[in-house]
Formats: sequence, structure tokens, C-alpha cells
Amino acid sequence: MTEAQTLPDTDTTTEALAELGQHIAQRLGDAVLGQEIAFGELTLTVAATRIVQVAGFLKSDPTCAFSTLVDITAADWPGRAERFEVIYHFLSMYRNHRIRVKAGVADGTILPSIIEVHPSANWFEREIFDMFGIAFSGHPDLRRLLTDYGFRGHPMRKDFPTTGHVEVRYDEVQKRVVYEPVSLVQEYRQFDFMSPWEGAKYILPGDEKNDAGKAQA
Repeated sequence: MTEAQTLPDTDTTTEALAELGQHIAQRLGDAVLGQEIAFGELTLTVAATRIVQVAGFLKSDPTCAFSTLVDITAADWPGRAERFEVIYHFLSMYRNHRIRVKAGVADGTILPSIIEVHPSANWFEREIFDMFGIAFSGHPDLRRLLTDYGFRGHPMRKDFPTTGHVEVRYDEVQKRVVYEPVSLVQEYRQFDFMSPWEGAKYILPGDEKNDAGKAQA
């Protein structure tokens, strides 16, 4: 391995991230609720109401310089008081660091949009609204992005039914797309075994070899 290909010192990276975390916590105060280092990245847990301030600081502070918003996503934890976590991923090309920022959001709570700091947040926030039903205040065009206009519910919530609420078809009489209550039943999805292939009445290619081996034994 040449000198240019030398892998970074893990201890040095961890130390640098720890120092960065301390710097951010000192500057942002009670906006930072917790932090940890995992998988070579610094993760901050912040107050949801302060997310615009946090994103702005991470972008403008020269020690941080997290100028690029890589992604925003969410996770659903139905058993928690703050049911959702909205997760932001930022990149500093100047410092060669990544940071993950998490904000807990209760069901029905409106989260401030960070579009004024990162205009690229526009479609990320629309996707989260569509998939999880989390609304963002200050968003200029908050509407569904991936599902249809007549879609009911939010598919990435863990209580969303596997068949959905409505189904779509083209009606030849009305000459338009119509929405109807879903007619699929759930029973066909229920199995008494770990895999849907186990217990099947037909033989899959290769099964006869297994049966022959059992007979010889």
C-alpha cells in the first residue's frame, strides 16, 4: 500500500469527531440533546424546534462547514411518545466529514422546514410528508410527491395496511380513473410457516433431489 493509499487512523478520526461534537454542543447549547460517534460519523440529537438554527450553524460555522445536504429521511417508532425521528445527513467537503442529525417529532407535530438554509430540502421534505405524514411549516409547496393525488394515508407508517385503503382502476363507463375501497383480503398473506414456499403443495425444481436423499437415508 502506497503512502497515498494509507487508510485513515480510526482513533484520530474518532478524536476529531469528538472535538467537533463538543464544539457544536458549546455553540448551540440546549439545542443539542445528545451525541454519539458510530460507524465513523458523528450523530447529534437536537430539539426539533431548533432544527433551522442547527442546520444554519452547521453550514455557516467555519469549523463545521457542512455545506451539502445529502438526504433527509424519517423513521417510525409507534411505541415512543415522539413517534417519528426525522434524520438529516450533511456533508462537509471542506473538512471531509459527515454528520447525522436526528430530531424527534410527535405525531401531529409540525416541524420547521430548512429550505431557507438548504433549498435542496424541498423534495426531501415533500417525500417525508407523503410517506410519513409529517408536515413542515414554511415549506412553499408541501404536497404529495410519490403517491397519487387521491391516495389515502402514508405508506411508510408502520400501521399502514399492506393492501392500502383504496385501489385505482380505469372505468370504461365514466371514461376516467376511479378510486374504490380495496377489495383484496388479508387472509392470503397469512402463513403458518417462516417462508411462503414452505408447505406449498407443488414441487419446485430441485425438490426431488432432496426427497431422493431422504429416501436413501
